[in-house]
Amino acid sequence: PYPLAATMDSAAAMGIGINVGYQVGHNTVRQQVMGTANRAPTAEELARMRAMVAQGMRDGAFGVSTGLIYIPGTYSNLDEVLALAGEAGRAGGMYTSHLRGEGLGLLEGVAEALEIGRRARVPVVLTHHKAVGPRMWGQSVTTLRMVDSARAAGTDVMVDQYPYTAASTTFDVLLPPWALAGGRDSLRARLAVPAQRARIEQEILALLQNDGGGGDVRRVQFASVAWDSTLNGKTLRDWADQRGVGAGLEAVVPLVIEGYFNGGAAVVLHLMDEGDVRRIMAHATTMIASDGRLSVPGNGVPHPRNYGTFPRVLGEYVRAQRVLTLEEAVRKMTAMPAARLGLTDRGCLRVGCAADVVVFDPATVRDRATFLAPHQYPEGIPWVFVNGVAVVADGVPTGARPGVVVRKGVR
Repeated sequence: PYPLAATMDSAAAMGIGINVGYQVGHNTVRQQVMGTANRAPTAEELARMRAMVAQGMRDGAFGVSTGLIYIPGTYSNLDEVLALAGEAGRAGGMYTSHLRGEGLGLLEGVAEALEIGRRARVPVVLTHHKAVGPRMWGQSVTTLRMVDSARAAGTDVMVDQYPYTAASTTFDVLLPPWALAGGRDSLRARLAVPAQRARIEQEILALLQNDGGGGDVRRVQFASVAWDSTLNGKTLRDWADQRGVGAGLEAVVPLVIEGYFNGGAAVVLHLMDEGDVRRIMAHATTMIASDGRLSVPGNGVPHPRNYGTFPRVLGEYVRAQRVLTLEEAVRKMTAMPAARLGLTDRGCLRVGCAADVVVFDPATVRDRATFLAPHQYPEGIPWVFVNGVAVVADGVPTGARPGVVVRKGVR
């Protein structure tokens, strides 16, 4: 949201169950200034975006975040992002990046984020770090070495991660970003030109083979389809079978275009390798973060991370697989992210800290949410306190709303 001050004030006034903090969204800022234009900003446009970031920081944002695979952020260049990250850095904030590439462009995406951190002198978080697609499996060895090298050279970079081998995003990522500039009418006009249509279809095929589809349309699972709810939980292969078009990648290219014009969808993409998940999790700089969102129980078939991220780490990766010790896991969920945000009274359990306390049984805590049945709360977490008030008591939500809007630099 932007402006942030109004959103913060509204959240505080209505009462919230958890503590919330904000970053200035690059996509939001660019959208407001430039729409979905596929070009570099003019000097005046860049000045306006810089001013918006600076104002957001004054309002209490913790930094600026980018989603460089999404429209319109994908149309930005390095200089634009550097300028905006620099504004956040000057105000003591950080730069959080959904990288420009997580599949075939992964190494270049990591390199760009590290370069921004180095040149803007701003702390960096590579958010929900992963290696997407079978051709990139194992490349976390290289990306984590890049992180270590950058840190050794003086760049303050860290990582966050969710403990799953699937991502969640929008159906739009299966189409080439350049083709979506200007919206649906512009895409429709491009498709009417045979040469452009052929290029668009070839690039959709390439995305299905690698980044978005991983070479198998069964890897694309629908989470929420407004135009056909019967597809929720089904895969792109299921839709292809339903339509009788065949299961080959080329056969589903027209369905990708059709799905976009139908209104798109939320999707879960099964594209990561368990070895990369474990390797990234164990790295010294990695924090645990869900990358999730609020879900209305029973609506759609969303990614299970919305319900199970933290208990999954405790039950699966601490107790079962022993990737982390219990102490390491708790630190990666609490003290490390609090310190990253510059919070001195959160993420700690001592006199003087805010009483944000999760009480769990290390012998029984586990996630229950699955990819086909995600709307399931975890087990083994009987009590949760926010600012000293129980929001879960004996496993039952209390309805209390003791959360606050946390602003950078304000205890």
